[in-house]
Amino acid sequence: MLVSILIPCHNAEEWVAQAIESALSQTWFEKEVIVVDDGSTDRSLDEIRKFDGRILWESGPRRGANAARNRLLELACGKWLQYLDADDYLAPEKVAAQMKYVETVPETDVVFSPVTLEYQIGIDVRREEFDIREPNDPWILLARWYLPQTGAALWRRKALLDVGGWKMDQPCCQEHELYLRLLMAGKNFVYCERTGAVYRQFGKGTLSTRDIAEVHRRRLEIERQAEDFLRDCGGLTPQRMRAINDARFETARIAWTYDKSFATTVMNEIRQSD
Repeated sequence: MLVSILIPCHNAEEWVAQAIESALSQTWFEKEVIVVDDGSTDRSLDEIRKFDGRILWESGPRRGANAARNRLLELACGKWLQYLDADDYLAPEKVAAQMKYVETVPETDVVFSPVTLEYQIGIDVRREEFDIREPNDPWILLARWYLPQTGAALWRRKALLDVGGWKMDQPCCQEHELYLRLLMAGKNFVYCERTGAVYRQFGKGTLSTRDIAEVHRRRLEIERQAEDFLRDCGGLTPQRMRAINDARFETARIAWTYDKSFATTVMNEIRQSD
């Protein structure tokens, strides 16, 4: 079964070659590797061109990460998709481990696994595996922000097409917003304990490090949508409601350091729902 390994790239000249090499080195034989360069202004495109004949790639003007992911979705031929940010990489067995798991649970739409965080302290590079807590209820995992970063999942292509792909105007919390729509559409999430995705936390300059208030607003909107949907369909169990409010409380604690009025509003929301 063909797996499409999809790499969106923007100004990742230092990392993109390793990302592509890790994709090509996957032990799962039936694979294709596709790269979309999203208007890079550094030497990323030069690095991508070194793999001519081994990958498919295209370049265009800067449109944003989710636009690049949707273009990759259009180009992909595989029934299963492995997204890989250009500054991250995969262990060689990552795709094979998850695909073998999928074969035992054929109704799966998303298979997710723990992610390995790679970060730097001084001159030392360190790695730490983040276990996924309480993996049996994906709604609780979504509420608590335990569903993993994009590259740690394997996605059924049809499931993403069914929900319209990635949301074009979502500036942050992008995979969480997609997870929400997939769950609302009744897609089946399955946990595989085998890790294989490595997420670099240095050298990124993401929105989460530039505008934490926007991240909090977007996260709380996802929590509200999840609560409303679950209440309307009769799926808002006490455990799920507790998970949503625990997430709100964590957000309010951090928000208190930069906007006490916003934090108070979040706390009032918790009181109203619990």
